[in-house]
Amino acid sequence: PQRLTIVTPTTAQFHSELYRIGNSATGRGHAVTVIARWAPGLALEERHPAGYRIIRIASDPREGLPLPGRIRKLIRQGAARRPRRPRRGLARLLEIRAGTLEAIRIAPPADLVLGYHYLGIGTGLALGRRDRVPVIYDAGDIYLASTALGALPGPARAMIRQYERSAAQRADAVVTANDAYADELARRLDVPLPVVVMNCPPRTTPLAVRPRRFHEALGLAAETRVVLYHGGFTPERGIEELIAAIPSVEHAALVLLGYGPLAPTYEAVAADPASAGRIRVMRAVDPADLLNWVASADVAAMPILPTTLNHRLTTPNKLFEAIAAGVPVVASDLPGMAAIVRSLDSGRLVDPNDPVSIAAGLTDVLDTPEPERVARRNRTLAAAHEVYNWETQSAALFTEFERLTHRPW
Repeated sequence: PQRLTIVTPTTAQFHSELYRIGNSATGRGHAVTVIARWAPGLALEERHPAGYRIIRIASDPREGLPLPGRIRKLIRQGAARRPRRPRRGLARLLEIRAGTLEAIRIAPPADLVLGYHYLGIGTGLALGRRDRVPVIYDAGDIYLASTALGALPGPARAMIRQYERSAAQRADAVVTANDAYADELARRLDVPLPVVVMNCPPRTTPLAVRPRRFHEALGLAAETRVVLYHGGFTPERGIEELIAAIPSVEHAALVLLGYGPLAPTYEAVAADPASAGRIRVMRAVDPADLLNWVASADVAAMPILPTTLNHRLTTPNKLFEAIAAGVPVVASDLPGMAAIVRSLDSGRLVDPNDPVSIAAGLTDVLDTPEPERVARRNRTLAAAHEVYNWETQSAALFTEFERLTHRPW
């Protein structure tokens, strides 16, 4: 048995790839520890039902200052009792440094470290130095081509660019989510071509009778057709365009299943009498149970806007989750997603900027005759079983683990 430490800048609650790696590694008999970010209401330490251990760090920016250890300890003892506020600028950098110092102090020894995101790889590299073990950088996005970093001032972007490039080159390997990302990251970071591991769900056997979880949970009429958006409630995901499109789709309700900073905005829209109950908002569910919810939808919508290179090349988790559940999709006609949707004929591609195009795509999919729906479902499920599944995709990841550690995984 080996010891894997995974570092993530998230709280580790809804991180699907982390869950899949942790579940797979513990299932093979290895010990997995996740170093995550604490947030109010969460345990500082817990054992996930999949078997891996989660240690959450509550950091105070003052801990990142060059202070004596006893003073940092006093600050640390109070950090988990105070509400966590979003940090920016220097405070955020000090908070990250404080989290790294605490991780070095409390994380158990590892044989391999996997650092997620440019915000997590620094801590990952520090743990790798401490234990003298290999470190993998998991770059799930082209971060500097993303919405979050695109609006930063030039000097800040230049600092992040240099930091990520240096971190990637110090790591022993880089992993990413699709071939287009791999090509772009190899060029930007000046590293060998990253290993590609698409974040697909495990192979699953669909229920004989399609579940109706949304109808049951939300009290929807039997004839209501469910249009599902699931994932992050963040800008430029096409959620506003979906809200504008849904009134033109007959006998349909839009369910927004997820979490994020825009949740209060969407909840207010759903509560507005003008929505006539056709927009519903639900909290994110555990990754282990997500597919049963996705399978309860009539169509999965992902009209991500082409505002960044990251968005144009993305192959989002929600696409593979819909494929695994045999649910048709309405997706943006963008290079990343379009090739997969076309190859499987698993739905319709639309102009994500145009609610009329989105509504037409949704209507076309929902009104598909029964024989065609069955054929599409069978074709999609076959592709999920053969290619778009975690067992197939994770083989490359565990092969990389073995290459770096010279031990079986």
